[in-house]
Amino acid sequence: VRMVDIGDADIIHTLTEESHANIALGAGKILDAGALPVVIGGDHSINIPCINAFETDCEKNGPIHVVQIDAHLDFVDERHGVTAGHGNPMRRAIEKDYVSGMTQLGIRNVSSTARDGYEDARQRGSGILSVRQVRKLGTDAVLERIPEHARYYVTIDIDAFCPSIAAGTGTPSHGGFLYYDVLEILQGLARRGDVVGIDLVEVAPAYDPTESTQVLAAQLLLNFIGFIFHERSNRA
Repeated sequence: VRMVDIGDADIIHTLTEESHANIALGAGKILDAGALPVVIGGDHSINIPCINAFETDCEKNGPIHVVQIDAHLDFVDERHGVTAGHGNPMRRAIEKDYVSGMTQLGIRNVSSTARDGYEDARQRGSGILSVRQVRKLGTDAVLERIPEHARYYVTIDIDAFCPSIAAGTGTPSHGGFLYYDVLEILQGLARRGDVVGIDLVEVAPAYDPTESTQVLAAQLLLNFIGFIFHERSNRA
């Protein structure tokens, strides 16, 4: 397995559309090369151009199922005129005809989405589980709720984790996941289907002088990448 860092997308401050276009360009180039895009944010709005970049890929290879690990639903349609901010990505994703469905895990905070957003997400077929529901069900039962042999795009907001281990984020929410809660789900996903895209967002290093949030994010991604390519080698 060879990992290549293609560098940062050019972000033009205050110009969201132009910044998102640059992110989509980079993610699209990775997909065109037949590689696995692993995108590190940034706020959660970067998921919007990442999903946009999959349009051509999905025409060739089939739809994607989005697995979101997050404290917040991020299913807002529009707020104060904003439709492509960090509260909108899952709403924008489910609107794509190449997104076959969505599983949202760890949801426990209403700050990004009101009740109508939850109802709309469920009506569109999204499977929503809180941290307590995930723990009560157990990893295997959670995975059984996710379509098998599908192509998965996994988006991880670091605030899915309890701020006791991930303080470095803009919207901490207590009662979150611990490390192995998420790691075992990611390992199961790698076995259950084909992970074709990843983003990890909302790490804010300035809020955590201990640097443990950054270490958590890095360790999670490196292990997840290892799971994916281990399973791919087993299938080859």
